[in-house]
Parts: sequence; C-alpha cells; structure tokens
Amino acid sequence: MHFPVNINIGQSVIPVHFLCETLAYFIGYRYYLYLRKHQHDPISDGHRLLIFLGAAAGAFLGSHLLGVLENPPKLRYADWIYFMGNTTIIGGLLGGLLGVELMKKQIGVKASSGDLMVYPIILSMMIGRTGCFLAGLEDGTYGIASRLPWAINFGDGIYRHPTNLYEIVFWLLLGISLKLFERRHRLANGFRFKLMMVAYLSFRFFIEFIKPAYFFNFGLSVLQLACLVGLIYYYKVFIYPSKISTTYA
Repeated sequence: MHFPVNINIGQSVIPVHFLCETLAYFIGYRYYLYLRKHQHDPISDGHRLLIFLGAAAGAFLGSHLLGVLENPPKLRYADWIYFMGNTTIIGGLLGGLLGVELMKKQIGVKASSGDLMVYPIILSMMIGRTGCFLAGLEDGTYGIASRLPWAINFGDGIYRHPTNLYEIVFWLLLGISLKLFERRHRLANGFRFKLMMVAYLSFRFFIEFIKPAYFFNFGLSVLQLACLVGLIYYYKVFIYPSKISTTYA
C-alpha cells in the first residue's frame, strides 16, 4: 500500500482522509438521530440544539488550543494558520465536555446529555481513524519506529507503530464491551459517557508514550497532562465504582 491513499477522479484528487472525516460526522450524526428516535430522551429538542452548539463551540476551541500547545517549542511561530491547522481529539472531547456543561448550567438542564452520544462517537472515531491511517505521514497520528511484525512503513522507509490502527481496535473493543456489560447491568444516568471518557483518556495517556510527541523533562507530554486533568475530573468513577450500575434480575 502506498501512502497517502487518495481517490483520483479525472484531474481531481480527493484525499481519503477528508472523505473519512466527512463520513464520520455524517454517519455518526445519523446514528445519533436513529438512537434518539428509538430511545427515551428527557431533554427537549430545543435544549438539545443548544447543547449541541455548546459542544461544537467547546470542541472547536479545545481541539485547536490543545493542538497548538501540543508542541511548545513551535509556539513562537504560532499564527492564525498554525492555530487552524492543528487539532487533537483529546482537546475536542474535553473542550466539548466543558462547552456542554456550561450550556447545561445556563439553560438549567440536569439530565445527562452524553449517554446518547457514546455509540455514535465510537462509530465516528473508528471511521475517522481509518482516514488517519490512510493519510500516512501527512496526518501525524503514527507511532515511533518499531520492529514488531505488524509495524508499517508509511512511505519514509521507517517501520512504525500503527497507533491509528491501535485506536480503531480500542474503539471496537470498547463498543463491544459496553454492549455486553449493558446486557447484564443497568448503567446509572450519565455513566455510559463517563466510562467512555475514562477509558479513552486512559488509553491515550499510555499510547502517547509510543508516539513522536514532545515530552517535558518530567517525562510527560501536553496531551498526557490533559488526559490526567480529564481523569481527575472523573475521579468518582474510580472512588465509587459500585454506583456505576445495578444488575438486572
């Protein structure tokens, strides 16, 4: 396979990465609408729209801000183009979470708004990371050099950890695990989303060690510090695991 993978139509070239990202948003949103139609949602349509706007604004700012901070030595060259060209999923999720919580506080919504989004997010992430893998070196989501038998040459002659594929496997296993768990247990309100966030932040914290990131002298990267902040925010999941669910009779 040659990277990056593109689709050639006449003289036009469509990056598969762009196509996958577009499909991830479209299919994920359609899946969310399907789930909302077939499940009870205590949040009204109007409030859902406002919450989506809060999530979108928070995700946009969070993904770009953390993306810019990801490589501190380059901050001196940061400008608007640099800001728009750097994003990270961790920043998007944490920023979106902050935007949702602020919006819910403003409109007085106390019910969990994230549970319904978990499976659409999982599906969207798998599609999006497929695009990241097919983009090769252009995307910057590959890992460090490796001699493992499944290491991949993305075009520069160096065999690397396919960390984007690792993430696809993670999301797949997480989705299956949640489905199996929910067959036996009734999750408390909001805990499906909390479990997803805790699982992903933990995964990203460890996977960053095999990615070519900028690490501070104390051995952690900006993204790992952000993961720790998110995990501290969800500390109750670790302290009170018995409150996560009840077992079906």
